[in-house]
Amino acid sequence: MGPGPGIACSVTLNSALSAEHQRLYQDPHVIQRLLREARTIAVVGLSTDPQRASWFVANYLKKLGYRIIPVNPKADTIMEEKCYPSLAAIPEPVDIVDVFRPAADATAIARDAVAIGAKALWLQLKLVNLEAAEIASRAGLAVVMDRCVKIEHGRYQGRLHWGGMNTEIITARKARLA
Repeated sequence: MGPGPGIACSVTLNSALSAEHQRLYQDPHVIQRLLREARTIAVVGLSTDPQRASWFVANYLKKLGYRIIPVNPKADTIMEEKCYPSLAAIPEPVDIVDVFRPAADATAIARDAVAIGAKALWLQLKLVNLEAAEIASRAGLAVVMDRCVKIEHGRYQGRLHWGGMNTEIITARKARLA
């Protein structure tokens, strides 16, 4: 697996999750594995507006070489990618289902992620739905909750500090996902 995530500071990134749920759904090893192994990310709730967080995150991931599949029933294409109205309509395998919808929608999205055989369910920052996490976990999906894919990628690639963000990683070595 390579070097671990480094030594984490005693200060933690803000999270609405309990310490136990952070251990379950914000595991640095799981996050790094997903970012390293995933190739296809379905972004549920991807906006057509470049000023929205979902667009910004998906654009960042696309520029890094991830295959982005927009899931938005109100659009035909986003970022020059064919848009699908639901996860069930996607005709190819999905590694990560990245959710940019209200937390209340996550339960149904988790069921859909299980039904399409996704490998992981990722609920973005401030999205907490323990029922959705349980549904996905029971079906064998990796689950990340209340974390941003872009921030986590930058954190483990040693890029966040460029923007003045504390990565909470103490190391003299630059982390590698590959």
